[in-house]
Amino acid sequence: MANDTDWYGPDVATLGDRLAAAREAQSMTQESLAKRLGLKTKTIQAWEDDHAEPRANRLQMLAGILNVSMMWLINGEGDGVNNPEDGTLSEDVNALFLELRTLRAQILQRVEKIAQIEKQLRAKLKEEGQL
Repeated sequence: MANDTDWYGPDVATLGDRLAAAREAQSMTQESLAKRLGLKTKTIQAWEDDHAEPRANRLQMLAGILNVSMMWLINGEGDGVNNPEDGTLSEDVNALFLELRTLRAQILQRVEKIAQIEKQLRAKLKEEGQL
């Protein structure tokens, strides 16, 4: 059963997901990538965990080192790595990965909504003089 999910598209994956996938596709460790960029390993970890984002000049360097386009790293569009469903994973594993990625995307959407509501609440409290 073929799955047409774009594993690295903007609605499914984050920059960190794409960075980790591209690094792994090049058989690089976080340590070796950090060394090539002149950074600490914890910086690569933070990027892959979506706790921080690289600046534009680092994105350009990453794209070159990892043989993907800068746009693919940012939003999943353009030249990147292939989806993992190329027959190397069973249907059951693919289904679990798809469910996990779908849940992650939904959680990220909810987190964004929570942040919007919190911002509105702070604005109202400030407006009413309670902040």
